Amino acid sequence: MADAEEKNNSCGTICLKYLLFVFNLLFWLAGGAVMAVGIWTLVDKSDYISLLSSSTYMVAAFILIGAGAVVMFTGMLGCCATIREQRGLLIVFFVLLLLIFLLEITAGILAYVYYQECFPLCYQLNAELRADLKERMVENYQKPGQEHITRAVDKLQQDLKCCGSNSSADWRDGSWIQTFADRRLVPDSCCKTPTERCGLRDHPSNIYKVEGGCISKLEDFILQHLLILGSVGLGIAFIQIVGMIFTCCLYRSLKEEIY
Repeated sequence: MADAEEKNNSCGTICLKYLLFVFNLLFWLAGGAVMAVGIWTLVDKSDYISLLSSSTYMVAAFILIGAGAVVMFTGMLGCCATIREQRGLLIVFFVLLLLIFLLEITAGILAYVYYQECFPLCYQLNAELRADLKERMVENYQKPGQEHITRAVDKLQQDLKCCGSNSSADWRDGSWIQTFADRRLVPDSCCKTPTERCGLRDHPSNIYKVEGGCISKLEDFILQHLLILGSVGLGIAFIQIVGMIFTCCLYRSLKEEIY
């Protein structure tokens, strides 16, 4: 009878080990995905970020990279604790999971509270962002020493299929139209099919005329990615709860085998 009970306990422990190992693998992959998004933001979208005066988006990218690294480390620690069946490592793994989970919940609550507090000021902040982006675009485009701004503007307008910060009319003001335009009404990157000096015509059949301009497109781009990140965060939080349950069960199972 005792042998049968011991066999059942052993089978239960093996099942828990496999389940926890699968969880750690998923958790590690999730951390890698979060880190990849942060690196992708810095590498591929760094041109967009350079047009904004605020460093919030750059900081957010570094936070994503750091969070992904911590999650990957925790996943590796969980794998080691599961394979080696060390209760001490399981405790450390459980505490790290709990801390990450609490940080996620706290960050979510703070983000919601901050959004509610800043909501009356959102229009003002948005207006400031529009004015700042317009100034950076029309004053620095094709100016010597500002090649990174020129590349960023061209990439922004072509990738998001837009023209100007608020509208294509933005290009009628500023130093670009007076100094570097050479009779062009808009930069060539505003054209639906960019060619040399295609910006001589600003008809809707030739250039992107988008309501709200590039800033609206950029806002939509950011909001879409925030929604994706929020969904991924909720998924990771659910996986963490399951992982903590498996960790407790495995810890208890190993304790019973010892005694």
